[in-house]
Amino acid sequence: KLITVVDGLNKKEIDLKELAKKLKSKFACGGTVKGDTIELQGEHAEKTKEELVKLGFSSDSIET
Repeated sequence: KLITVVDGLNKKEIDLKELAKKLKSKFACGGTVKGDTIELQGEHAEKTKEELVKLGFSSDSIET
């Protein structure tokens, strides 16, 4: 199964569970938070980047 992994986020500054909840809802997929990473079920790399930029993350700091 394909998964999309979001990592490199500072969990002291960002509520990973809340961000994961927003992304899962947006993409209608399952997912979880493991340590410092968010795992989303399915191939959502490009859509995830677009959504993170909308949420205020710098597009230069996001690799797909």
